[in-house]
Amino acid sequence: MLVAMQAPINSRLGKHIGSAQAATFSFIVGTVVLLAVAAFWKGWGGLGHVGRAPWWALVGGALGAVYVTVALLAVRTLGASGLTAVVILGQLAMSVVIDRFGLLGVARTQVGAQRILGLALLVGGVLLVVRK
Repeated sequence: MLVAMQAPINSRLGKHIGSAQAATFSFIVGTVVLLAVAAFWKGWGGLGHVGRAPWWALVGGALGAVYVTVALLAVRTLGASGLTAVVILGQLAMSVVIDRFGLLGVARTQVGAQRILGLALLVGGVLLVVRK
């Protein structure tokens, strides 16, 4: 539910302060919240080990920034339900690719007819949701 609310909230803020500025402010607020959570949940000591992670494990924040910015712009034309439908389709399609090829440290999984059918049905659902 929170993800569905995030884009319209950020989009409204973007109308007042600008899209990139709204995305930035969203991440500042999120960072403050996460700093508080980390302070009470095992502290920040683990951050000293960030250099041990593979380079691609460090780009999650950048991917999140792109998502938040695109979502707050796209919700204006797709609406909250259309955006959510497109996001879910994109997430599931990419997840199938990640599973199939064992990308990003995930174990390989076969992609059978059921998964392909599931994706096709999801495409149909997205078309029904975004159709005007």
